[in-house]
Amino acid sequence: MTTPADIPPTTPTDPSSAAPTPAADPSPPAKGTPSGLSRRGLLGLLGVSATAGFVGGVASVAAAVPRSDSPSVAESYEFYGKNQAGIVTPAQDRLFFASYDMLPTATREDLIELLQDWTFAASRLTQGLDVSETGAVGGSPLLPPDDTGEALGLPASGLTLTFGLGPTLFTAADGTDRYGIADRQPTELRELPLFAFDILEEAQSGGDLCIQACANDPQVALHAIRNLSRIAFGRAHIRWSQLGFGRTSSTSTAQATPRNLFGFKDGTANIMAEDHAAVTRSVWADASGDRGWMAGGTYLVTRKIHMTIETWDRARLEEQENIFGRDKGEGAPLSGTKEFDSPNFDAVRSDGGPAIPVNSHVHLAHPNNNKGAQILRRGYNYVDGNNGLGQLNAGLFFISFQRSPEQFIRIQKKLATDALNEYIRHVGSALFAVPPGCASGGYIGEGLFT
Repeated sequence: MTTPADIPPTTPTDPSSAAPTPAADPSPPAKGTPSGLSRRGLLGLLGVSATAGFVGGVASVAAAVPRSDSPSVAESYEFYGKNQAGIVTPAQDRLFFASYDMLPTATREDLIELLQDWTFAASRLTQGLDVSETGAVGGSPLLPPDDTGEALGLPASGLTLTFGLGPTLFTAADGTDRYGIADRQPTELRELPLFAFDILEEAQSGGDLCIQACANDPQVALHAIRNLSRIAFGRAHIRWSQLGFGRTSSTSTAQATPRNLFGFKDGTANIMAEDHAAVTRSVWADASGDRGWMAGGTYLVTRKIHMTIETWDRARLEEQENIFGRDKGEGAPLSGTKEFDSPNFDAVRSDGGPAIPVNSHVHLAHPNNNKGAQILRRGYNYVDGNNGLGQLNAGLFFISFQRSPEQFIRIQKKLATDALNEYIRHVGSALFAVPPGCASGGYIGEGLFT
């Protein structure tokens, strides 16, 4: 499992840019329809069979359906802003990640309209509202509802929605420029190289677009992806998706360090939202690159990492700790006694050997051994059933955000000699450019097309 720099925490200098806000009805509907969604977006919600009754259904739009309870201040994050939420936002407990491919028939106008529709819907969903004004029960009884309804009565639950653009959106695998944006593709946005021990499955890798839905209620995250996928009907479809539970890193100093499925504290020295200097230095892209529209954005890496937990469970505790370079209870580096002690790679054991083995995860991932490279981790545990031998198909859905993919690549290459590789296999991989946030009335990725 790739981890970011294993360094001691720094004094917070700036709060998270994704501060929680009270729920409120977002900006007025965009042009096109009373609901704020484009006609194509509404057709996606209604389904092909409802096309004939479309006009009559919209004419009977009712007022937004009130929730049975309103989200509290701590449960709602504003969608609009300089940066997208779901990056430095305090990591929630649940994840639903979806990768999408544009349909072969989709045009440039379809892509722009889809991003506009997703933006409008996301601005409502993150406030605990239905996907449109009509919602789950406010429309015509003769048409399918705009909203699927499984989140009725639920608060926003800290939902954040983060959107990304894959390399193939700019230049398809066959080299074609489908949407007239190939000349705006960032130099850094290329397919990740094949790393040691990769056994990648195409069905769990890549994609033209992605949505990361994080929430403290799994049904709220599911509801968001389900409805955004309906809106995409006729323009894009899900390529692969992943449910996650139990965050494997913290993104705020207010959060305790979680544990992965091997039982070890994970991401002890992750970049924290309050460390404004580190976030600026290692997470946000600026206008100095060859694609200024990415200023305020970042790059998202996903890696699906299968963990052979049954084999791990038979390893001696001493071996487990030497593999990670930390003790299992406190989470301290083997050169120290407390979790946040700075690793001392010069420390030796009584037998003269290094206190932190040179092939341990901590040693190899440390920024001192990677030219200072750091990344912001935001991964989740997963369990996808079991195989025919009764072994759990479980592991880590790794997510990281970084100013440039090179930061991740440098660390991952260093981990080729990681002792942990005996117990893990990378089976999925993807890279996405995450555009900056947008203001009310705009849409995610707008700078790409202007």
